[in-house]
Amino acid sequence: MSDTPTRAAIDALVGPATPQFAYQLRARIAELVQHLPADHELRRYAAEKMELLDRLGHASSKAEEGGRSGRARPGWAQIPSAAPADRPLPRPR
Repeated sequence: MSDTPTRAAIDALVGPATPQFAYQLRARIAELVQHLPADHELRRYAAEKMELLDRLGHASSKAEEGGRSGRARPGWAQIPSAAPADRPLPRPR
């Protein structure tokens, strides 16, 4: 990877992200763009993706594609991590 980060590099990190590795990937993206000015377009893009990874860390999937299972489905209430990144579980207080 070159010294200059790209959208493709950020997307390559975010694309296969899972809840288990969301925070490690978030840290890697922060490291990629830390030298860029705060108003740089790529740094703003990275911030959006880091927010997605933060939500993913409290979820079970990004759920960007396909339909969702209904919460009325038998057994759903017993799955504590069945939350997509756009509606993560409440954070502990």
